[in-house]
Amino acid sequence: MTSDAQHGDDHQAPRPPAPVIGGLPEEASPRRTVRSWILWDLGSNAFNTTILSFVYTVYLVDQVAATPAEGQLVYSRAQLIAGILVALLAPLMGAWADRVANRRRLLTLTSLLAVVCMAAMYFVPPEPNYLILGVTLVAVCSLITEIAGVFYHGMLHQISTAKTVGRISGIGWASGYVGGMLTLVIAVVFVQFGGQLGLPTDNLENVRMVGFICAGWMLLFSLPIMFWGPTTVRSEALERKPLRLLGTYRDIGRTIAGLWRSDRPRLHFLIAAAIYRDGLSAVFAFAGVIASASYGMDQTQIIMFAIGANIAAALGAFLLGGLDDRFGPKPVIVGALAAIIVFGAIIVGYTVTMVEVEEPPIPLTWVFVMCGLGLSSFVGAAQSASRTLLTRMTPAKDINEMFGLYATVGRGVSFISPALIAAFTSLGIAVYGTESRGQFLGMLGIVLTLVLGLLAFLPLKARDTPPAP
Repeated sequence: MTSDAQHGDDHQAPRPPAPVIGGLPEEASPRRTVRSWILWDLGSNAFNTTILSFVYTVYLVDQVAATPAEGQLVYSRAQLIAGILVALLAPLMGAWADRVANRRRLLTLTSLLAVVCMAAMYFVPPEPNYLILGVTLVAVCSLITEIAGVFYHGMLHQISTAKTVGRISGIGWASGYVGGMLTLVIAVVFVQFGGQLGLPTDNLENVRMVGFICAGWMLLFSLPIMFWGPTTVRSEALERKPLRLLGTYRDIGRTIAGLWRSDRPRLHFLIAAAIYRDGLSAVFAFAGVIASASYGMDQTQIIMFAIGANIAAALGAFLLGGLDDRFGPKPVIVGALAAIIVFGAIIVGYTVTMVEVEEPPIPLTWVFVMCGLGLSSFVGAAQSASRTLLTRMTPAKDINEMFGLYATVGRGVSFISPALIAAFTSLGIAVYGTESRGQFLGMLGIVLTLVLGLLAFLPLKARDTPPAP
């Protein structure tokens, strides 16, 4: 403790703790354990950024499918099935991890399965007969990484203290954006310059190598947590029990009923967070589409914008993690959501005002890029603080089950932002007459989703959990 702090303790009232403390450990985990946890996020986000968002799925839709329309249809159906399975399996696997198995062992197994799925994506040539295989591999990998995330998020309760949980979570979330950015850069080099690097391009091997790149990247940065990650602490609450499918779902139902009777703040948070997290996910999911259709950005510009957005999101998550520990996660979430809403409103408002002006004082693309980078810097912070808030509110014995419900409730409301985006896009097309001009109004759907989530979240009164056993 510094001398200033000591004098402050002698002469001033102690600073009140963060609003939510929770049953977190009093002693920090070894640095090697914390670093191994952070590195897993750096490795796993290669799938979300490079395969799911910008490179491999585009290859499936544009090159493997007979037509882009067919590719988009088959791919969307596969993702729908994966989403339903996540909603059904996430709370089951979380409850199981709390009761019967070692989290590190389960995270190791799911990480290795994800690596195998990504590596297998190389063996999907640009032929329509392989479209089902390609979209199935992506859907299965989506399911596996979502389940792995339940085990991974649950470890945060073990490796952090009430004074460090926000900073550790923020660094982990920031590392995920960094990992996604780096693998995206490597993938772009392979895709654009594969021939110069000596890779065969006749059958698009240079593009298919993205699967191997992401698999190797995830394996490399998952190894530390496989060896040095935290293991489940044995207690009566975690004793081994046989896995009974229906019995476990009954227990999950009892958990939800128990939250309604005695812990409504946590149930309130699960629902409110699901709404605004749907809007946060839409920021990255639809940014490329809006950038291309409404602001005339080509593929290279979109990829550069995606890299910049990942850098901004990483910096925001890293820098605001300390505020989480100092003031609590709720003010960070409220401030981040408000900032994103303001930036999004500026994009929509300026475009509405200037869309029919031949030479606006500031080009529309510039406003979109600058405000897009601004709002991206708060997305990771909001996601990270949401993770720490649930961690602070949940007893250690229930942490994995609660993150399973966190994923399930999120899937349950994931229709909100796509529905609003589609509605406002249709309205924009009707008003402006052409899809290329009307597409930008879809941004208003994202903004409105975040507004709804913020309004639902504001009344939350989070309370402390009992001390960990």
